[in-house]
Amino acid sequence: MTSRIDMTDRVAIITGGGRGVGRGITRRFLETGAHVVICGRNEPTEPVSDAGREALFVQADVRDPAQIQKVVDAAKDTFGRLDVLINNAGGTAPTDTLTVSPKFHNSIVDLNLISPLNFSVAAYHAMKEQEGSGSIVFISSVSANVPDPVTPAYAAAKAGISNLTQSLAMTFAPKVRVNTVIAGLILTDQSQEYYGEDGVHVRDQIPLGRMGTPEDVGDACLLLSEPRYASWITGARLECHGGLPIPLTQVEEL
Repeated sequence: MTSRIDMTDRVAIITGGGRGVGRGITRRFLETGAHVVICGRNEPTEPVSDAGREALFVQADVRDPAQIQKVVDAAKDTFGRLDVLINNAGGTAPTDTLTVSPKFHNSIVDLNLISPLNFSVAAYHAMKEQEGSGSIVFISSVSANVPDPVTPAYAAAKAGISNLTQSLAMTFAPKVRVNTVIAGLILTDQSQEYYGEDGVHVRDQIPLGRMGTPEDVGDACLLLSEPRYASWITGARLECHGGLPIPLTQVEEL
């Protein structure tokens, strides 16, 4: 694919950028010429590369503010600046809401809401000291759109991201723009175990006829990060779900 978006020499941090959706986002940014720093608790089994470029991995737990700062410092020390932060790290596991421990609920909210907030503040302080504008993008979920009895802590955290996006867009303006991508059903190695090869079990329920790919989410992030196309977009939610704006569990119950 030849992209019209040019991120040459811009520097991006992508949390959780070594696997799943994050890996697709990373590859899109590398493809368009960006320098990319990815972080996670575990190093990817294979380096993330595209178009002859390779992402720099920094081991870090995004729930630890000191380790967040380590990643931001690595980007600045290696590439001299920071232009983009993609808050991708997050997720949950299926649980019984009525019996799971309070510690589990706390950990889900911490990972999906508090950690992206802390990372965004650290990134803002790096961006405000340099020439040019910055961009922060949160990766959210269609679970933010409706009540979700299956994963309520996760859904509540993602709903919180919507408000956080608007709040930080005001706080960080005019130096840094802040937006959110609302992702729908995305086909990854892990999700394929539930939805079948190429999402065969759920394709008919998605208006555009297929599950999304990690690269689809990456394209949405690029659009919001490239100042030529999005210089006046901040505090916004970009829906990236193929026409299915609610979790599949909600469809099955209708």
